[in-house]
Amino acid sequence: MAESLRGGVIGAGVFGGYHARQYARLDGVVLSAVLDPHPDRAAKVAVPLGGRAFHEMDEFLDAVDVVTIASPATHHANQALAALAAGKPVYIEKPIAVSVADAEKIREAARAKGLVVACGHQERVVFRAMGLLDVPEQPLLLEALRHGPPSERSRDVSAVLDLMVHDLDLALSLSVSEPVTAEGEGRFGASGYWDRARAEVTFEDGFTALFDVSRQAPERKRTMRVVYPSGEVEIDFMTRQFRNTTPFQLNPDFADTPAATDPLGTSVEGFLQAVRGEAPRPVVTAEEAIRALDLALAVEQALEERVEAS
Repeated sequence: MAESLRGGVIGAGVFGGYHARQYARLDGVVLSAVLDPHPDRAAKVAVPLGGRAFHEMDEFLDAVDVVTIASPATHHANQALAALAAGKPVYIEKPIAVSVADAEKIREAARAKGLVVACGHQERVVFRAMGLLDVPEQPLLLEALRHGPPSERSRDVSAVLDLMVHDLDLALSLSVSEPVTAEGEGRFGASGYWDRARAEVTFEDGFTALFDVSRQAPERKRTMRVVYPSGEVEIDFMTRQFRNTTPFQLNPDFADTPAATDPLGTSVEGFLQAVRGEAPRPVVTAEEAIRALDLALAVEQALEERVEAS
């Protein structure tokens, strides 16, 4: 039996803990190390799962075979490039970076060394398991709402890069055409970033996608409506339930699949399968993550232009 991969997680926050537990429970991998600038936080995550805590990058990279980056988004690029330079495949929580230039550096560094890069757009797992990626019609309209209460997580980026980027990726995954215009309006929060945003993105073939995100809502809501020529699909991402009036068969047992009950685990497992050569690619590639980031930044630009014009 092949020796288990040694998994390492950068970032000992909430999502770092989630990822560490995935490495500890999945077959063919062990949680070896957690890196965080605060050694006590790294130890709190790593030690109960059989791993070691690190606060120096070089020592951490020597102790692992694969790396998950679950640190604040503004650090993703530097940390990913360091891991790739050391020959380690990387799974990067979304967004892949905070600039397209940095994201492209990650993609090119991985290509140069023949290494896998995956990005944590977990809702793509949900779409795939539902069967939405196999619907043989192009959508006419998409309406996505993603609201949540205030949180200390992801305060280094806007709600567009924190929340909307999920639904931007899903819209891109459904469309065979490219986005051509983005318009929007938003509201700044105490963080100095957009905490509330609405956007309309139009694609070359006329497909229109509407997005509404908030980090100041009283409760969490995650819904989407996709309208096709033959009907529509309504999704509640919180309950993992959907309503389908199209003639196309979606997975009626979707709510009981691992993708519905543990989309993060399914996404991480897909990354590991790609690393081992058991799958041709991870769930979301660097190239796909760059497309979502590019569109998210176009939305942010549209928000800024709206403010400047007012």
